[in-house]
Amino acid sequence: MSTTHFGFQSVDEKDKARRVRGVFDSVASKYDVMNDLMSGGLHRAWKAYTVMVANLREGSQVLDIAGGTGDLSLAFARKVGATGRVVHTDINEAMLRVGRNRLIDAGLVLPTLVCDAESLPFPDNHFDVVSVAFGLRNMTHKDVALKEMCRVLKPGGKLLVLEFSKVAKPLTKAYDWYSFNILPKLGQMIAGDAESYRYLAESIRMHPGQEELKQLLHQAGFGHVDYHNMTGGIVALHVGIKC
Repeated sequence: MSTTHFGFQSVDEKDKARRVRGVFDSVASKYDVMNDLMSGGLHRAWKAYTVMVANLREGSQVLDIAGGTGDLSLAFARKVGATGRVVHTDINEAMLRVGRNRLIDAGLVLPTLVCDAESLPFPDNHFDVVSVAFGLRNMTHKDVALKEMCRVLKPGGKLLVLEFSKVAKPLTKAYDWYSFNILPKLGQMIAGDAESYRYLAESIRMHPGQEELKQLLHQAGFGHVDYHNMTGGIVALHVGIKC
């Protein structure tokens, strides 16, 4: 039996996806509110920077993995215009439903698909840009998912991985205190679920740091890889270019 981590717990690999699905089923309806509260609204700036780095043009083909409630899909769609396409995907149907409804309310109907990033149902060399925001750390086999992202990108295409990362050392104590004391309480008050936000804090600590993730992107087939730290390393945007 192969095991992997679910936060600080060791679980059967086959069980992780079910547990992660349960977390997001629980928090989907309050996900956007909690993002604003947890980050003090900073997640909006992190995503805006990601859209800027994407440097999309009219007609670009974009795949938004773990697109959830649709923040990035919406922003990307406004950049690619009528001749472009943004495919909005997530492994979690509850999150995807919230995102699809939000996009429709904004006057956008995008291709929306429940799919697993470790087995993407798209042809090789298809997209100009692939993004995954705050989703990679929840994937069981990150190496497999990154290789799939590389496969579906066109040569010269760009992968954007926006994810929590390793904070600068002077911030560590304060960040740990906030993560393990305040986040679960906010989760309980707003979403009625402290455990899911305790998992969030734990999953961040188990996720590869900036340099380790950079190496994973190289191993997945990306030639040039760089990363941009934001807010003292709380979040990093990794950018990989397919050879």
